[in-house]
Amino acid sequence: MKAINIPLLVEQYPLLEPLIALKPVCWFNPDVTSLKTGLPYVGLTAEDIRDASERLKRFAPYLMKAFPDTAAAGGMIESDVVDIPDMQQQLAQLHGMPLTGRLMLKKDSHLPVSGSIKARGGIYEVLTHAEKLAIDAGLLKTTDDYSKLLNEDFKAFFSRFSIAVGSTGNLGMSIGIMSARLGFSVSVHMSADARTWKKNRLREHGVQVIEYEKDYGMAVAQGREAAEADPDCFFIDDENSRTLFLGYAVAGERLKQQFDAKGIVVDAQNPLFVYLPCGVGGGPGGVAFGLKMAFGDHVHCLFAEPTHSPCMLLGVHTGLHDQISVQDIGIDNLTAADGLAVGRPSGFVGRAMERLIDGYFTLSDPQMYQYLRLLNQTEQIQLEPSALAGMPGPSLVCADTAYQQRMQLSASAMQHGVHLVWATGGGMVPEAEMQSYLNDDLCS
Repeated sequence: MKAINIPLLVEQYPLLEPLIALKPVCWFNPDVTSLKTGLPYVGLTAEDIRDASERLKRFAPYLMKAFPDTAAAGGMIESDVVDIPDMQQQLAQLHGMPLTGRLMLKKDSHLPVSGSIKARGGIYEVLTHAEKLAIDAGLLKTTDDYSKLLNEDFKAFFSRFSIAVGSTGNLGMSIGIMSARLGFSVSVHMSADARTWKKNRLREHGVQVIEYEKDYGMAVAQGREAAEADPDCFFIDDENSRTLFLGYAVAGERLKQQFDAKGIVVDAQNPLFVYLPCGVGGGPGGVAFGLKMAFGDHVHCLFAEPTHSPCMLLGVHTGLHDQISVQDIGIDNLTAADGLAVGRPSGFVGRAMERLIDGYFTLSDPQMYQYLRLLNQTEQIQLEPSALAGMPGPSLVCADTAYQQRMQLSASAMQHGVHLVWATGGGMVPEAEMQSYLNDDLCS
């Protein structure tokens, strides 16, 4: 990889100066374009999302029985979307400006099975792999009742294969729990910032957890290397997997159904703004793609990252994508937002989605803890720190009239818009751990 001239890069991209100084920044993408223009760069279509949706429907009978907490939703792994009006008032007071429109929270933090957004992509990729193996072996047809996968003969079949993944925590939780339930031998390579309780939860499910003293990049590299040595091992690559991406993308059509049920219209006069915490980029990228396919140009997606791990903003802003890491510019990649502690972004997601993402912003760990405490006080909703990353987004959008004008968002449209903060994890955090978040000095 070619050496990067940092002083020259900073001269070319002045935004890097406050980024390197770990100051919260907001950058609205001047190259954002229409879905029609941006879609060809993604390389996926609405048909690919429909295929993913149909596969999840086939697995619903299995999921209902394997994970009873999915039964109420008919075996669908889905979360509620709720209004948070008291939090909206607190944000307006905190930031010293009105927050126009309607503020809502998408509670992927409380998805069944693993309690995070990774239950979408991670579980979908495991199911896709299991389906292919079983069909290729002549054990399964797409017309079957997939609850038959609970039979011991299927578990014995899957036990001949293994699955590996590198993770900061939540992806490993989703893949580990799902893989072990099907019968796979599964190993999760976890970075130093992964929470102890997540490692313990995985071990309780019979998952092999391999720990590293370094960050996410090392965990992924070691997981990939181990998988390559075993022809029966399938490595799940959060950086480049289109299957994971499509598992997340299904969220778009499901949100549209939820909005339809609530009578929420999304159009030119009623825009939708969505704020997505971003680590390596697979989850927010896939969700954003699904949202664009569901709502077209009337949905505006923004990515949120910690000041200590702004890898996607860095990659897209400089155009270097996965050819640059935050460590290259002297940022340490150390953050309490363990799910977002990624130094190098997904090159696939960055290049595929850079024309369809409206903006990127960063926030400090103390800010995340402040929002965590406020949301608990105002709405009695408890999340892990990384899930609060999107919370300053609505105020940033409402404050930037230049962005609004460029996107042809009238004052009336802003009054009638919906701001949706995507909560990515926290539903399964142990009570003692959650209390430590709420009592943390960073909350003060």
